[in-house]
Amino acid sequence: LPNSQMERLIKVLVLYWVKVEKAKPLSSSVRDNYTLSLKNGYEWFAFEYANLLTLISNYDNNYNQKVEEIQRKIGLESIVRVVPIEEEWNKALKALEYLGINAKGKRSDNSSRLAWFIDFDRKVITPKEQKLSKNGWSAGRNVALKRLKEGDLENLIPQDIKVANAIQYEGYGYYGGNNYYVDFNKAIPHLIGHPFLFLENSGITCELVKIEPELIVESKGKNYEVGFSTSIGGIGVNVVKETPTRYQVIEVNEIHGKIAEIIGNKKLVVPEKAKDYLAKAITNIGGLVTIHSAIGEHGKEIPKVESDSRTHVHLVPFGQGFKVEFFVKPFVSVPPYFKPALGNENVFATIEGQKTQTSRNFKEEKINTREVIKSSPTLSNYDDGTNEWLFEEPEDCLNVLIDLDVIKEKIVIEWPEGEKLKISGKASFDNLYLKVNQGNDWFDVSGELRIDDKVISMHQLLGMMENAKGRFIQLDDGKFMALTEEFRKRLRELSTFSDFTKDGLRFHNLASLAFQDFADDLKNIEVDKKWKEQIKKIKNAQSITPKVPSTLQAELRNYQIEGYQWLARLAYWGVGACLADDMGLGKTIQALAIILERAEKAPTLVVAPATVTRNWVIEIERFAPTLKPILFGGKDRDILLKTLQPFDLVICSYGLLQQEVEGFAETNWATVVLDEAQYIKNMNTKRSKAAMSLQADFKIITTGTPIENHLGELWNLFKFINPGLLGSLEKFNEKFAIPIEKNLDKEKRRQLQKLIQPFILRRRKSQVLDELPSKTEITLTVEMSDDEVALYEALRQNAIQRITNIQGNEGDKRFQILAEIMKLRRMCCNAKLVMPDTHIESSKLNLLAEIVDELIENGHKALIFSQFVGHLELIKEHLNNKKIKYQYLDGSTPLKQRQDAINAFQRGEGEVFLISLKAGGVGLNLTAADYVIHMDPWWNPAVEDQASDRAHRIGQQRPVTIYRLVTKGTIEEKIVKLHQDKRDLADSLLEGTEVSGKLSLDDLMALIQES
Repeated sequence: LPNSQMERLIKVLVLYWVKVEKAKPLSSSVRDNYTLSLKNGYEWFAFEYANLLTLISNYDNNYNQKVEEIQRKIGLESIVRVVPIEEEWNKALKALEYLGINAKGKRSDNSSRLAWFIDFDRKVITPKEQKLSKNGWSAGRNVALKRLKEGDLENLIPQDIKVANAIQYEGYGYYGGNNYYVDFNKAIPHLIGHPFLFLENSGITCELVKIEPELIVESKGKNYEVGFSTSIGGIGVNVVKETPTRYQVIEVNEIHGKIAEIIGNKKLVVPEKAKDYLAKAITNIGGLVTIHSAIGEHGKEIPKVESDSRTHVHLVPFGQGFKVEFFVKPFVSVPPYFKPALGNENVFATIEGQKTQTSRNFKEEKINTREVIKSSPTLSNYDDGTNEWLFEEPEDCLNVLIDLDVIKEKIVIEWPEGEKLKISGKASFDNLYLKVNQGNDWFDVSGELRIDDKVISMHQLLGMMENAKGRFIQLDDGKFMALTEEFRKRLRELSTFSDFTKDGLRFHNLASLAFQDFADDLKNIEVDKKWKEQIKKIKNAQSITPKVPSTLQAELRNYQIEGYQWLARLAYWGVGACLADDMGLGKTIQALAIILERAEKAPTLVVAPATVTRNWVIEIERFAPTLKPILFGGKDRDILLKTLQPFDLVICSYGLLQQEVEGFAETNWATVVLDEAQYIKNMNTKRSKAAMSLQADFKIITTGTPIENHLGELWNLFKFINPGLLGSLEKFNEKFAIPIEKNLDKEKRRQLQKLIQPFILRRRKSQVLDELPSKTEITLTVEMSDDEVALYEALRQNAIQRITNIQGNEGDKRFQILAEIMKLRRMCCNAKLVMPDTHIESSKLNLLAEIVDELIENGHKALIFSQFVGHLELIKEHLNNKKIKYQYLDGSTPLKQRQDAINAFQRGEGEVFLISLKAGGVGLNLTAADYVIHMDPWWNPAVEDQASDRAHRIGQQRPVTIYRLVTKGTIEEKIVKLHQDKRDLADSLLEGTEVSGKLSLDDLMALIQES
């Protein structure tokens, strides 16, 4: 009823009740339970329903008669019933009951329903029958349209029957076949408000709403604008997308079409001076179309509310990913939706039966939208100005949700009905509860994650993380739990450092530092006595500042003192150490300092390459006279090992170690040092197995190249100094080697770096030696002669042919490829290395001759390295012919002759020093040279770097220049290109550069094949 009539009716009832029946005022409890309110400024009246009916009934014992009497008194045809307020749950249950009866037309116990899937782009409607199971409704199977049209289907609701009437058929073919289809325009109006409506492409719920075309008259400055509230696409049914899941159905009649034709596609602009004329025009058509006008009575009759400019974020499944789209909803409680700052500025809606209008604030909508985008790095990175984003991975959409959680009070996030991609909680260190107990060589970790009303065991959590993408973990209810980025990163670290158990995980004692870093961030952690003792021991070790032994007859540089103190702290802790300083930084003197510190406990063992064992004797006699150096060898070696005393220092070659392995293994050493420890990098060699048998309180390895080729070498070195830290080789490969070497996994590399970092010390010369002169590296390109090019190409083609014909296994093929590669590399150096009787000159040798002549003329000395002894012999032949004095050594040079050559060169005897790369790459001090020439590139540039460091080391006074001679258009160029990807695997692990793994057969073949 109109408000005026409603007011009259209620007043009559109240007067009757209060004055005639002498009723008392209602109590507050009664008012709360039985109320009827009049809004828009009218007074509130309250009635006790049961008492009122009793009074009326007692008046003349005829309720209906009394109602009619009241109606006659106030001149109305109907009466308002005053009903008690219902609890929300009661309303909901009644609504469900009503829906069950009226939507289906009849109750049914069958667990099936008819759903409609719509493709709005193609204008195709498909009915599907869905079945109900314990997992919910099925995706549905297509229903034959013929069967549906003929009514041969159960459980149809009235709307289904109406839509079925829109099914058409057309004949086709010679035999008169029928093609059934749903007429889109006829069916759409009947699907408005249908409860089981879905989008064809995504299967999510959508909504069809009926919208009446309304004519809007707005005031715009000195003009008026006239236009329809929605797009008029022609007479008939028009469907307009309002949001990703809400579509407007606009039924345009002929009148709407004619008006649209008159005012044009755009809004009609009318000057202010024509205001009266405009008012008259819209008054005349007022009965034909709904009009909202800012002129005269049209505008004044419609109440105005403040517009809501908040951004509505819609997230909708799209293919395998998600679509994110922004809207605004000016009326808050009811549609329509608009794109931010687009569409009509003045808009209208019906709220609780009352027409209402508002004026949108475009400026505020833009500001809000920008703020939302700014708050999310994910949205910002892909912003193209359309306020729409399509993410192929749910991970991206979840990241957006996390980003928007910060401003959730300022926005509205809307999901399609039934969608479960929602974040139920955000987990951090505060949610984790752990217990740590010691086993034998392990610490066991158990615990749980507590978030909201969920409890997830540590074992479950880490297992769920394995299957998760990024930091979002899917829960049983289909929702997601978000881990903070730092929490996720540290959990993955913990998982990598540990092994799974049935209750949680366990980690090696030596991984305590890595775990302590994690534990420090936890508020809820219980630890046992053993863990506390372990941490106390580590902290005590870190806090000591040991003094350099007074018996060391050397003045250590600051970085060498730091190196000694680092070694002493690890010895105190009881763990092994890897001293991996650059060649030339004095690893030997640092090792001697810690040996002296521990010498009184028991004898010491140093294992070194045979070529440098005498160097150790010289260094000990010079810097540590209180030690007794014993160069292991000769007769009665077994007796020697049984009679050792403290301060005895045995120096043994790797070859003799494996021969006398039993005697060395039975001796308890205070300290064992493996010098140039890359000699045991291969776990399958006898020397490696012999080293693993050594027993010592403190183990040290010194090496400038902890890794030359692959991470398996690092694993074997750590097996010697700290066995168990990196787990079994199989586990190490699975957790680290394969992800790092093959997949270039930066996170795994960082985790491995963190795990081994406490036990490796590596300093670059550039970091610690300001006084060291500069080093310049130059690659010189060698141009082959025509004859050399022809011979190289013939060898290359023959190599490919032979490899193609190999029928053996992969190992046989790899061996043959390497053999062919070796032949091509020799050819790049000198044709005589592959055809001894050839008369083809070597372009590389000719270039070397020019360089040497120039160096000698300018007073320089050079080290010349080659990995091929035969190549060095050809260079010797050239130097002899030119009467240039030189020194020489290779792997066959006896130790005494080797040292004599070194001393002679340092005294100035010789202009150049010819050295085989493998024999002279370590253990030499050749600072008399200020030029280094590499005649042929080695696979691993770290080996070349070590060789170059024979000249660029402590004691060098002049800048050092390093030449690399590389033959153009050959395999040598490809090897040098590999250096860019494999610039020292150890550096990548310890200092963060990139790495590559071992070369595959395809990689090796690529070196031979034409570029």
